[in-house]
Amino acid sequence: MPRRLDHLVVCVRDLAQAALDWQALGFSLTPTGVHPFGTSNRLAMFGNNFLELLAVTDAAAVPPAASGRFSFAAHNQDFLATGEGMSMLAMHSDDAHADAARFEAARIGAYAPFDFGRDAVLPGGGAARVAFSLAFATDPAMPGIAFFTCQQRHPPELFWKPEYQRHPNGALRVIEVVMSAPEPAEHRGFLEHITESTAELGPGRLMVGARGDQITVLGPAEMARRLPGLAITPSPRFCAARLAVTDLDATKRALKSNGAEFGVSGAVLLVPPAASHGLALEFVEQETI
Repeated sequence: MPRRLDHLVVCVRDLAQAALDWQALGFSLTPTGVHPFGTSNRLAMFGNNFLELLAVTDAAAVPPAASGRFSFAAHNQDFLATGEGMSMLAMHSDDAHADAARFEAARIGAYAPFDFGRDAVLPGGGAARVAFSLAFATDPAMPGIAFFTCQQRHPPELFWKPEYQRHPNGALRVIEVVMSAPEPAEHRGFLEHITESTAELGPGRLMVGARGDQITVLGPAEMARRLPGLAITPSPRFCAARLAVTDLDATKRALKSNGAEFGVSGAVLLVPPAASHGLALEFVEQETI
């Protein structure tokens, strides 16, 4: 079975300000989580995936990258040197250590698996210890961005909380990640390994993963058609996330009441990247998935 989308890392310079801006877009966010390696986050949690707002909050604690060891924090610190936005994509995993071995065999990730834990603040104000294992994969043809699989090593009820999964904008889950690339077909092999699925190629585009858990890579012409006005970079980048909502009219009302910037094109509500710290957001009704 193809892997499903687990979460998107949106790297920001000021976590407190980004949280205010994303709350204005109708997202409920978890309390701040602090990592033992110099970063902190707040999550927009959905049915079975989430968006992670992440900032470097203790530069002295960031471990440098080393041979055979990918530094999550250092990657995001380097990413911020060029701007805010989506820096990493995580796919779901049941065994990140096995994934790391597969990635090494496929020559897309000669990195040791990474295990860590942190305290999560519960809706009632208490705390629970949550633990994760990550397996990283990178491609020289996609510099500056990274992929990994994420295994949660704690009881699900400690992490997934209904109080955090309800959003004023009606968001249900991330259903698609959109990337830009000069030549989408060149990234077929790498993305097929990451998603464990077969890519579908079309003129100026590549689609990989299951419906509702899809990665779409668009060339310049297709990018201009789907996301007009977005800057095209010379190397591949994550540029947009599509989210399913219960009622698009209700989403419009929620964003309008907060003075949030957005546009509507047909059945898609689009939040430009300037309003969401570098990642464009597309909202569509669940029935259109």
